[in-house]
Amino acid sequence: MAGKKILMLVGEFSEEYEIFVFEQAMHAVGHTVHVVCPDKKAGDVLKTSLHDFEGHQTYTEKLGHDYILNKTFAEVNPADYDAVYAAGGRGPEYIRIDKRVQALVRHFHETGKPIFTICHG
Repeated sequence: MAGKKILMLVGEFSEEYEIFVFEQAMHAVGHTVHVVCPDKKAGDVLKTSLHDFEGHQTYTEKLGHDYILNKTFAEVNPADYDAVYAAGGRGPEYIRIDKRVQALVRHFHETGKPIFTICHG
């Protein structure tokens, strides 16, 4: 299968594993991943979060590693992508109400392209 072009939607404090691991796995099998956040540009820093189970009945939340975005949100043309992925964590809790994000996801739905998420995504 030829490499596909995937759009990843993130927001501040998205779960770091769900950004870094997904991106690395997609690159490993030949896909291109552009990671965008509303109102941010390529080269901007995204703060991530890390959730950890430490023997309690629920998880703890910590500051994760910085992620450098590789695409400017305002320059995204959804027709250029084969699929869209929303990383989980805190980010989706607020980007899902952004009308621009909704329009992007709507494009994938209306054109029958894959939409996939994890956790809060």
